[in-house]
Amino acid sequence: MPTNQYGLSLVVLRNVPLFSGLSEFELEKLSKVCGRRRVERGAFVVRAGEATDFLYILLTGRAKVTNTDEEGREIILAWLGPGESFGEMGLIDGSSRSASVVASEPCELLVLGKDAFQRCLQDNFLVAQRLMQILVRRLREADRKIESLALLDVYGRVARLLLDVSVVEEGRRVVKKKISKQDMARMIGASREMVSKVMRDLELSGYIATEGDLVVILGS
Repeated sequence: MPTNQYGLSLVVLRNVPLFSGLSEFELEKLSKVCGRRRVERGAFVVRAGEATDFLYILLTGRAKVTNTDEEGREIILAWLGPGESFGEMGLIDGSSRSASVVASEPCELLVLGKDAFQRCLQDNFLVAQRLMQILVRRLREADRKIESLALLDVYGRVARLLLDVSVVEEGRRVVKKKISKQDMARMIGASREMVSKVMRDLELSGYIATEGDLVVILGS
């Protein structure tokens, strides 16, 4: 069970996108029912099939949302970074966890129980509105991923993934967070060997360049 750390949670709540816009009084009320949890790299935060009792908000670290196919192979559905939340859908419809979340590096999380989460939505329209925006964005991302899997070959899927995870920095579009070939394969439904081949071909053809851990997307 996460432990409550009143005061410390109030500080971090101000920087959580889901709760931005709340007054100090509302944040203070919320901080009294929030807990904190630390998870080591490689540990499960939640497992698919478990009851949904908490909303989690990632404060530090990085985590991946995963599931398994019929043959037991891991599929990476999404990556989560600081400020992002998970567990909302089960708290809204009462369903069990639809996917697992695994810490890909040490993580610290803010935790809000089911009753407190529902009261927060009832009392704060801004939070409910932001939550709807988050869920709509995820639905659009899921539609885009389904379209990619259905219509694009592996080259197209790798290219789209690189664009999706890239950022513009100093006039260049770069992939800053290193993603292993295995993880890329699990995200786009291909083999690691095929992803490695595609990455080599894209580099040889001048579409990307590697600089240490950075991947630079050229001509974008």
